[in-house]
Amino acid sequence: MSQTEFHMDPAPDFRRFEAVLRREAAPDRLPFYELFTQLVDPVLKRLGQWQDTADPALTDAEREERRRRNHFQYALSLGYDYAGVGGRGFSFPLAERAVGKTQQGNRHYITGAGHMIASRADFERFPWPDMDKVDYSPLDDAARRMPPGMKGIAGYCGILEIPMWLLGYEGISLMLYDDEPLVRDVFDAVASRIVTYLDRCAAHPAVGAIQLGDDMGHRTQTMFAPEVLRRYVFPWHRRLVEAVHARGKPIILHACGNLSAVMEDIIACGWDAKHSFEDAIEPVWEAKARWGSRIAILGGFDMDKITRMTEPEVRAHTRFLIDRCAPGGGWALGTGNSVADYVPIDNFLAMLDEGARASNKEPT
Repeated sequence: MSQTEFHMDPAPDFRRFEAVLRREAAPDRLPFYELFTQLVDPVLKRLGQWQDTADPALTDAEREERRRRNHFQYALSLGYDYAGVGGRGFSFPLAERAVGKTQQGNRHYITGAGHMIASRADFERFPWPDMDKVDYSPLDDAARRMPPGMKGIAGYCGILEIPMWLLGYEGISLMLYDDEPLVRDVFDAVASRIVTYLDRCAAHPAVGAIQLGDDMGHRTQTMFAPEVLRRYVFPWHRRLVEAVHARGKPIILHACGNLSAVMEDIIACGWDAKHSFEDAIEPVWEAKARWGSRIAILGGFDMDKITRMTEPEVRAHTRFLIDRCAPGGGWALGTGNSVADYVPIDNFLAMLDEGARASNKEPT
């Protein structure tokens, strides 16, 4: 799809997407949603709107200015009602990651044995982030850059993920039996800081919603027994949801895997929306029919399909998803996971183009 073939009439209105999260009446046009994207530069280049950030003549300040401009221009050009935003200086040091080579370049991944904490002594000397040193000024910058009607969605990962990375998947599995107090302390140290960070983000007027990425399963089941999630994870999920709701903002859970055994727990935590769907686990249209009256359902264009389909097939499948998921509201169009760098640009733009054509406001 060429630059001239793709045209979106940007008219951001976060209330449109918020209506999806709150499962109100179907909005004036179908909103789009993604957890994140790795195609900002390629898409803006395709649309002729990219500003080069690698020019050696640029100063660091100029390079950062262009990077931020590209970030918000991408959201506006593709018809999103929001842009990803966040603070600066909040992170948990992780073990060195393994590297694998792909067609898109080297990919880093965390092994099951990798860990940062294996003992009480490791826990005590771990450099836990100081929440009083987190910089929230990027939210002020985002407020100045976003066009009227657009809001930011701030997010972070992993009330389960980060403890699992710090202790190691293998390590946490053993420590649940060998040193349960250490496991609990790691969860509390991580989750309390995530809640503080996202609560402070939610308080900012530029932020319209919060999202948490917290993968909890694989194709056949949860990564840990449901009882473990109920003991260590869901109480903190509930605290986070309550904190964000107290700010008057909705909150989204992105969680991969087969979570059928704990979906009732997720709903009971009060999450406004659930994201990440894979056809091999539960197609999004089945999830919408099963859970959509109690929690908003987001995205769901299967990653394998959007990667392998032809453009006409992508358009047909987008229409199928709209027909099955859009009626009644409570659904936004998007991929089943995120806009990964291996997703063909033509397919991604075709999905959005079809989404706009199905709405009251079609691209011209």
